[in-house]
Amino acid sequence: MQSIKPLMEELYEIELNALEANDSFPKPPNWRLSPRAVRTFIIGQEEPLLLEGKEVEVSRKFYGNDALVERAIVTLAGNRGLMLIGEPGTAKTMLSELLSAAICRNSRNTVQGTAATMEDTIKYSWNYALLLAKGPVREALVPGPLFVGMEQGILTRFEELTRCPQEVQDSLISVLSDKVLNIPEFGEQGILTAKPGFNIIATANTRDRGVNEMSSALKRRFNFETVHPIKDVKLEAKIIESQVTRLLGASGITPEVDETVVQLLATVFHELREGVTAEGKRIDQPSSVMSTAEAVSVYYQSAMDAYYYGSGQVKMDALVRYLSGTIAKENKDDLEKLRSYFTSIVRARGQVGGEVWKSFFEARNQLK
Repeated sequence: MQSIKPLMEELYEIELNALEANDSFPKPPNWRLSPRAVRTFIIGQEEPLLLEGKEVEVSRKFYGNDALVERAIVTLAGNRGLMLIGEPGTAKTMLSELLSAAICRNSRNTVQGTAATMEDTIKYSWNYALLLAKGPVREALVPGPLFVGMEQGILTRFEELTRCPQEVQDSLISVLSDKVLNIPEFGEQGILTAKPGFNIIATANTRDRGVNEMSSALKRRFNFETVHPIKDVKLEAKIIESQVTRLLGASGITPEVDETVVQLLATVFHELREGVTAEGKRIDQPSSVMSTAEAVSVYYQSAMDAYYYGSGQVKMDALVRYLSGTIAKENKDDLEKLRSYFTSIVRARGQVGGEVWKSFFEARNQLK
């Protein structure tokens, strides 16, 4: 049965098999691929690989700083955890999934950090029926993602670490330092030592800074890498187009992505995010997250709207309507900044012969 969101190791299984079959470089203990092959899996390569007599293309999956990818891989090969930080929607989670899929073929060993996350959620808990019947035996223990990672020598992903209470965060300190997990209920045998290959990839949004600030002791046990938004408008448009095409295909809709509308959307998001237009004019920045992921969502929702309620062609009215919803998500007053952008920038571009910008401006009545 098809999954709405397949695991990375399932989605790119053929590429991973091809890379593993052709990988002759040194590997850290328990890694499925060498650091070179992990890098190739994430950023792609032009030359195809041979697998059982067939050529396999290795596509680029992460668009950003290639040096950041290399540093992340080196960190995971060492004894420090990896912390990916950045604005929401900058593909931190996707990068952690890709790293896990390439290194240990398991991206599902994950903790989703929330305010309700408890220490037993990440380490281990008990099957209380078995605990009462047999006492604290291994059979009664229910391993959490951290336990699984240490026992099997694989990566543990920790999403939104700073959303967790500080006492839960600090429970990672001994694990990252000594690579040991204490299980007091087992008595003298209650020590789990991590197998080679174990490490932690954590993510955190810079917008959550101050919610549950990490302690200095925990910070010292991670190497921090900042994932920045994409600066190139053409590259951002390419990502929007490819992601929307994939999402529409997964929804059973024949993708018909309008490149001119995608380019317009990428430009709008880039300019509102940076606070300056292509002409160098300063504009007000909304407080909402103007990420590539949000741009993908705006076009995808507009395309779904067109498919179910229209002729299949994305209409500017729908695009502006979903854009305004994104802008007003954090602060409804930000709609005034979007109106100002339409009045000063979009109108001018429509007047100099930009037909798509003219249509975009004419849909401004959807800004409510």
